[in-house]
Amino acid sequence: MKIKKIMKLMGKILLGLVSLVVVILVVLAVTNQVLLKKEASEIKNYGEKIAIFDGEMNVLTAGSGEETIVLLPGYGTPSPGLDFKPLINELKKDYKVVVIEPFGYGLSSQTKRKRTLENVDEEIHEVMKKLKINSFIMMGHSISGIYGMNYVNTYPNDVKAFIGIDTSVPNQPWPGNPTLTIDFLRYSGVLRLFTQLRPELFLMPHLTEEENKQYLMLNLKNTGNQAMRAEGIELDKSFEKIKDKNFPQKLPLLLFIDHGNAENVPTWRKLHLKQVAHAENGQSFELKGGHYLHRTQSKRIVKEVNAFLNESKITTN
Repeated sequence: MKIKKIMKLMGKILLGLVSLVVVILVVLAVTNQVLLKKEASEIKNYGEKIAIFDGEMNVLTAGSGEETIVLLPGYGTPSPGLDFKPLINELKKDYKVVVIEPFGYGLSSQTKRKRTLENVDEEIHEVMKKLKINSFIMMGHSISGIYGMNYVNTYPNDVKAFIGIDTSVPNQPWPGNPTLTIDFLRYSGVLRLFTQLRPELFLMPHLTEEENKQYLMLNLKNTGNQAMRAEGIELDKSFEKIKDKNFPQKLPLLLFIDHGNAENVPTWRKLHLKQVAHAENGQSFELKGGHYLHRTQSKRIVKEVNAFLNESKITTN
């Protein structure tokens, strides 16, 4: 009898704990939705909206150099315009810099278009047509290595050179669709809770206090939104489509590789060096500073970009 009473008591305690967790998650979720609506009016505009297909893509332009460098973000970047700030500040001294925020990123709208490799590249192409820029240097971070490779093979006359910042590569280790975790963080309000418990993890030294507030609001607004979620699901297919492709051999190729990933991710260094070896004019630099090298190594990156483009006779900096 005592055992039955103990088991019954433990069952009640367990049920109580589960109920408490459910109540907390409901409160967090409701609070998060209320705050998201409030913060929507506090997010400041930057860049310009370009109407394409069924939505608007936000584009930030800086500098006035003769050559244009187009910056493309890594997967899930809440605000490419703010994320790339250190790199923009260095590049705009010599180039016209165009930061494209794909659908669902930054201040861009949502879209009903499928987030296929082909559609994402077609959208970039349409934005550049709207801007009347027919020839440019493409510079991409992380997943933009995949989109960039497909782009230069689809629109070979658009791009003068490709520059990668610790870019994704065909046949790399890929953990698969991350949307279940992202869905939980987004809709439960747990992500917002983390920002309150460990605010230092969400602060970026390259941004001002006000910019950090804006970036945080965009992070909470955009993480796991409709377009990003659809893109995450599609990435498995995108990697499959690109597995046998490479950058065109005659296209100048410059790759910056994060030393940490090169040491810790199987085949990371090997696959990047393989791309460089395939190019007639290919160079690589392995730098310390984390996956987001453009935040930590912007001066070194631009120094090597200038030298590479000059040697490739694309610029005369």
